[in-house]
Amino acid sequence: MITRIREVRKARGLTLEEVAARCEPPTTAQTIGRLETGTRTVSVNWLNRIAAALDVQASDLVDLPSSEKVPVAALVGPDGASAPTRPLTLVPPSVPGGAFGIRMTAALGDYRAGDELWCEPLPPERFGDALNRDVLVPRPAGRFIFGRLIGRDGTMLHLLPLGIGMRQQVVNDPAWMGLPVRLIRTL
Repeated sequence: MITRIREVRKARGLTLEEVAARCEPPTTAQTIGRLETGTRTVSVNWLNRIAAALDVQASDLVDLPSSEKVPVAALVGPDGASAPTRPLTLVPPSVPGGAFGIRMTAALGDYRAGDELWCEPLPPERFGDALNRDVLVPRPAGRFIFGRLIGRDGTMLHLLPLGIGMRQQVVNDPAWMGLPVRLIRTL
């Protein structure tokens, strides 16, 4: 398997030692180097560990012929913009398994018209992961509610719609909810 471990590590601006320390459990820089160069076989377990350490999806570490590279021209921080000291690239996002999208047709809360949200479907046992986050919750007859999950009381979900002056909504025992995990916005 041809991997992009080195490319993604460098795009993140991390050293072999930093990636090794971020692995769970930690490993050595030498091991990460061998996995990058292919002198050691990359198992699925290693791919998942390194992906977690780099904060990317495991699929982002597999070299696909159609992968585009976006060079970083500047780093912007509190002191302004500056050129990177070494070449960096941005890692194009991959679509998480089971993901679905939301397209905003009007400005609402922090979102603008045209924004696209990639959502992870959550089963009821993971609803607690979405507290104080914006979520999409199905309602009967093909309707939905999009708002901030502000509370959970047993099977009752308390949502605050994002519009001004909107009242809290309560949804009883939905089968799933969508948690936005990536915002795609055209400037």
